Amino acid sequence: MQLIEMMRNRRSVRTYTQDGIPQEKMDLILEAGMLSASGKAIRPWEFIVVCNPETLRAMTQCRAAGANMLEEAAAAVVVLGDSDKSDVWVEDCSVAMANMHLMADSLGIGSCWIQGRLREAVDGRTAEDYLRELLKFPEHYKLEAILSLGMPLNHPAPHHIGEMPEGKVHRETF
Repeated sequence: MQLIEMMRNRRSVRTYTQDGIPQEKMDLILEAGMLSASGKAIRPWEFIVVCNPETLRAMTQCRAAGANMLEEAAAAVVVLGDSDKSDVWVEDCSVAMANMHLMADSLGIGSCWIQGRLREAVDGRTAEDYLRELLKFPEHYKLEAILSLGMPLNHPAPHHIGEMPEGKVHRETF
């Protein structure tokens, strides 16, 4: 499959079967994240792979809304940025998230980007503080997002360029 076809096909998947993710596919998703471009090749990201159902269930509370798919997910990748290493960790971690999101879809794995940075947990704390307590990551690591992963119950139809908003591309000037 060509890259543009993978991009058209990639959709957020929020409902999963009870099937697990084969380890070789999980390894490829993580490799796609590790191979991501980053400013000055610093690679300020750290990934926490969570497969424990109890932990995934607890992670649903890291957001006041929009994280319930973690309860049915087979796994999640929490993407953190080392703010001591890079001032562009947000951008670098976003590239890693996007690469893993695309790789998952290309392998037939459903995934959903769950924004974590600047979001509030159910208990009123930040999503970052909630997950830091649950997953025990150091203070200088900042939460970017969570990628939920699972075998898709259904996969939305691919996007087509004709359904995209017009006027988003400007040439020479705005």
